[in-house]
Amino acid sequence: MATIRRAGIEDAPSIARVQVESWKTTYAGIVPDSYLASLSAQSRTHNWREQLSREAATILVAEDEMGVFGFAGGGKLRDPIDGYDGELYAIYLLEEKQKRGVGKALTRQLASALYERGFRSLIVWVLARNPAVEFYRHLGAQNVSTKQIEIGGVQLTELAFGWRSLRLLL
Repeated sequence: MATIRRAGIEDAPSIARVQVESWKTTYAGIVPDSYLASLSAQSRTHNWREQLSREAATILVAEDEMGVFGFAGGGKLRDPIDGYDGELYAIYLLEEKQKRGVGKALTRQLASALYERGFRSLIVWVLARNPAVEFYRHLGAQNVSTKQIEIGGVQLTELAFGWRSLRLLL
């Protein structure tokens, strides 16, 4: 049984591990192998400690008896899109814990926390070739924008999915 709770600074190494392992399984064949091979939980831990100490974002973790296996974070929209104010910055689960409802629970609990902070809508940017595109569509998100980004020297298409009202996720 999974528990979802607000992350603390002590969760930084676990969040970094989940992020790196998830990138390596989710983005294999999408992002260059050399880039994925260069990712390390150790280097990401420092970034996560900084983010968790600033408290600008709301970050939740999913854990079970084996420890943290997923996380989601969100806050103020970084790149303006008319009609939206909040952003789901990241949501990752270890591959073996996916497709069990935890991603949906993390998204909904994050939406609830952001709603309590005064946000009323939500955007998530996702690589067009990421299998999670269907996850967001299933949760009722609509494709609202597209942009090109560079990862590891390769241009990739990123899609913005949005919920005009966080109430759709609550």
